[in-house]
Amino acid sequence: MSNGAPLAERMRPTSLDNYIGQKHIVGQGAIMRNAIESNLLPSIILWGPPGVGKTTLANIIAHQLKRPFYALSAINSGVKDIRDVIDKAKSNGLFGQSNPILFIDEIHRFSKSQQDSLLGAVEKGTITLIGATTENPSFEVISALLSRCQIYILKHLEKSDLLEMLELAMKTDSFLKTKNITILENESLLRLSGGDGRKLLNVFELVVNVIGGDTIVITNEQVTKIVQQNISSYDKSGENHYDIISAFIKSIRGSDPNAAVYWLARMIEGGEDPLFIARRLVILASEDIGNANPTALVIANNCFQAVNVIGFPESRIILSQAVTYFAASAKSNAAYMAINAAIEAVKTIGDLPVPLHLRNAPTKLMKEIGYGADYKYSHSYTNNFSKQEYLPDELAGSKFYDPGNNARENEMKEYLKKLWGDKYNY
Repeated sequence: MSNGAPLAERMRPTSLDNYIGQKHIVGQGAIMRNAIESNLLPSIILWGPPGVGKTTLANIIAHQLKRPFYALSAINSGVKDIRDVIDKAKSNGLFGQSNPILFIDEIHRFSKSQQDSLLGAVEKGTITLIGATTENPSFEVISALLSRCQIYILKHLEKSDLLEMLELAMKTDSFLKTKNITILENESLLRLSGGDGRKLLNVFELVVNVIGGDTIVITNEQVTKIVQQNISSYDKSGENHYDIISAFIKSIRGSDPNAAVYWLARMIEGGEDPLFIARRLVILASEDIGNANPTALVIANNCFQAVNVIGFPESRIILSQAVTYFAASAKSNAAYMAINAAIEAVKTIGDLPVPLHLRNAPTKLMKEIGYGADYKYSHSYTNNFSKQEYLPDELAGSKFYDPGNNARENEMKEYLKKLWGDKYNY
């Protein structure tokens, strides 16, 4: 059996050439790689799901640039810790003469005051900040700090990346290369990884250790059985985090309030950030309920505000009320599908010109060449409606919004059909 550091840690690369995945930012000729190789790296935020290489990339950057490296975790560090690092950087005590890199893992967990304490040092270049986050930095990082950093989005690892990671581990790890390992089937390993390289290697190491012996043949059935028998308890910063939130969202979407509140309890008992849960509910209210029950979005926003003010443990009651309401609500993803279809049309067809009658005409010249001409002001017509085309000619008659089959959206269908006739005859 392997011992010491976990396989994922033993396999952590130390150079960009050995770094697997994220070719869009660190592949040959990519923007971040160019910045690193030219030693002109600004302060950056690495945004992406767990296990895709954010911490590894920060270490590689510091090593390649030959800069002092200091790491803080937002979970157990405060303003004093930040100021201590900055003071040491200024005095060249800990970091020497080179501009140091300060890596902050889970920077989204820093409060506003903690993030404020970084501003001066980042702006003056006392430190180069590398923040890592699994949350959208637009919501979690203060705008003043965000404006001083470049944002790089890291993606789930591709199947080819994950398979390359397994092959490399079997060939180079001091423990694994002593074994004769055959991966007869890899689907379960890949599925359980969820695109998380760290999770993949941890599951792989678990399977190898449980099977034991010098000759190991791995099948989907073995992997599933072993992992189910050794499944870890919920850990908000570990492997099961996204599995739990996925089960939670799917239970609400599936109109099962019992399952939804159970997964809510799992997150609460695991110490999950209540605002993380509340944010997901705001998204769900539009994505999965939408116009079938527009009140859901109002409740979701109120829930988020209330949770922000109250905090745990009392906010568990507010979350439970919202969760059970959403699970028991009528569902529609029509708004979600509509914007996806419209975006796909924009990507496929490109930027079509705005029809002349819909254009803004702030100047005399624009009016003379027809901007805004023939536009019918709807409020001047019966029922505040005038029949005219609002899409570019190339898209005239296109249907992006297809109302769902529920009481509220059926009313909307009838209203649109009454106004537009066959154009909105769903």
